[in-house]
Amino acid sequence: MRLCRADMIFSYLCFPDVKNPFQYYINSFRGLSKEVWMLALVILINRTSAMVVPFLGVYMTQSLGFSLKETGLVLSCFGIGAVVGSYIGGVLTDKIGFYQTQVYSFFLTIPVFLILPELKTVFSVSIGVFMLSAIADVFRPANSVALSYYTPKENITKAFSLNRMAVNLGFSVGPALGGFLAGISYDWLFYGNALGAFLASCLFVYYFRSRMPRVTPEEKKLAREVESPYRNPRMVAFMILCALYAICFFQLLSTLPLFYKEGHHLSEFQIGIILGYSGLFIVLFEMIIVQVTGKFLSIANIIILGALFCGLAFVVLNLSYTLWMLYFSITLLCVSEILAMPYMSTVFVRNADDSNRGAYMGMYSLAFSVSHIFSPYAGTYTIEHWGFETLWWVTGGVTVVTAAGFYFLMRRMGAH
Repeated sequence: MRLCRADMIFSYLCFPDVKNPFQYYINSFRGLSKEVWMLALVILINRTSAMVVPFLGVYMTQSLGFSLKETGLVLSCFGIGAVVGSYIGGVLTDKIGFYQTQVYSFFLTIPVFLILPELKTVFSVSIGVFMLSAIADVFRPANSVALSYYTPKENITKAFSLNRMAVNLGFSVGPALGGFLAGISYDWLFYGNALGAFLASCLFVYYFRSRMPRVTPEEKKLAREVESPYRNPRMVAFMILCALYAICFFQLLSTLPLFYKEGHHLSEFQIGIILGYSGLFIVLFEMIIVQVTGKFLSIANIIILGALFCGLAFVVLNLSYTLWMLYFSITLLCVSEILAMPYMSTVFVRNADDSNRGAYMGMYSLAFSVSHIFSPYAGTYTIEHWGFETLWWVTGGVTVVTAAGFYFLMRRMGAH
């Protein structure tokens, strides 16, 4: 009797070809180069110290006394800076290479982190946050191109997953540590981020300075002449849908901590524990979920499921005001991230070539950077006028529309 698809998936999840699940987990990392592992380690160190962004909204409302509207305005400046940085990062990567671009980004963020605690007005904090995100997001396209450079195409989704696992492992430690430090003084959040950026940049320079690719004059000329990805209407549409997904998803970094604080009266430390749990969940389950879904589902279906899980994660917050529901919600959001983001990256990589990969990955980063403009402002505006409950329902509706958009567009693109 033939097994149905559900039985096949169950058998696959039972690890029939390995002695135990741990061995299966280890096997999922095979085929990745030493350079990819080192890039992940650099990201891990940097993200372990990433304490500022998750607490930025709480810092401005609790420590600086900003209103929700002012907080949303400042966080939107963070998004504008991210858009600028993503575009510049893509251009710089194609012109000077991913190594130099990442080095400049790493070292230039350090003084900005040290200056930010001294800024106290809405205008000065907005400028400081804009500079921070603009410089920091120059790094993203260059890092993505580095991953694709050191990884064969058949393993590119796996490489992006490993990189994101490093981000989330650091994110599982950073917010918990940040919540502890915030209980002492919010200034220590900024100083800790500066220290982490310094350590990560030193490790990156030490390992990659002799391993960076050499760009020939012919390749530089080709980079200047290559057609822009923004002239590809289907990729522009795909970028817009990614941005809509990210606007919903990144309520995680703006309004969700405010909901924990104001709706559930959690302390900064408790907020850090929930956010830390999300990072740990992704570290433990991302590679396995990517392996299983990649075997049984198309890229289009995986991205669509990821969008739908994102909406569900926020809608369930209206169903129960208990602590366990907060953890259930953040778990659904983790599954959404695991399903959507690595495969979105893969779509951009597969549509690029060696001469314009920086521009394409800059386009991908731009999609998520744009969300940092609209996500916090739209979220805080909705809360101020209609409350958290309305925000969660609207977010769920937007993700359904986004999933439908992915369905129709990726059928035209022939994504599989």
